[in-house]
Amino acid sequence: MYPRIRNLREDRDLTQREMGVVLSCSQRVYSNYERGDLDIPTDILIKLAKFHNTTTDYILGLTNKK
Repeated sequence: MYPRIRNLREDRDLTQREMGVVLSCSQRVYSNYERGDLDIPTDILIKLAKFHNTTTDYILGLTNKK
C-alpha cells in the first residue's frame, strides 16, 4: 500500500508537503504514511482515494485496477 501512495503522488508531480496540505497534515506525518511508519487513518485513506480519483481497494493493494 505504501509504495502506491508514493507512486500516485509522484504521478501528479506533487511533493510530500503539497500532499500534506491536501490532507491537512504536516509533511512529516505524510512522509510517515508513505514509509509505513504510521498507519493511515480511514478518513485520510478516503481523502487520498478521492484526490487521486481511485479506490481505497487500489491503495490498499486489494486490486490492481485504478
